Amino acid sequence: MDELSITERATERINLIRKEQNVPDDAFLRVGVVSGGCSGLTYDLEFNSDVQPEENDKIFDVDGLKVLVDMRSFLYLAGTELDYTEGLEGQGFHFKNPNATRTCSCGESFSI
Repeated sequence: MDELSITERATERINLIRKEQNVPDDAFLRVGVVSGGCSGLTYDLEFNSDVQPEENDKIFDVDGLKVLVDMRSFLYLAGTELDYTEGLEGQGFHFKNPNATRTCSCGESFSI
């Protein structure tokens, strides 16, 4: 699978955040990978309403949510599922990345 998927729980949480922060309906959710964290790479999520997609961006529509992933990040994220949980291990977004060979104990960073 080469898609980025977002669970229903994560989509609901993203839409709630969008509403709370008055993010315009036409804003893109940019999902990316940046250097950092104890394992070398971290995930990055941000709303962006004032930027047009770049030529090499992958664009996904998930239940009306427009998601952009730059090609470099997509190489790390292909097949990844974004989920949102509220439980004993904490509340927040979690990436289930089949490409990660190592993750840190907090789940915030990974390596390939």
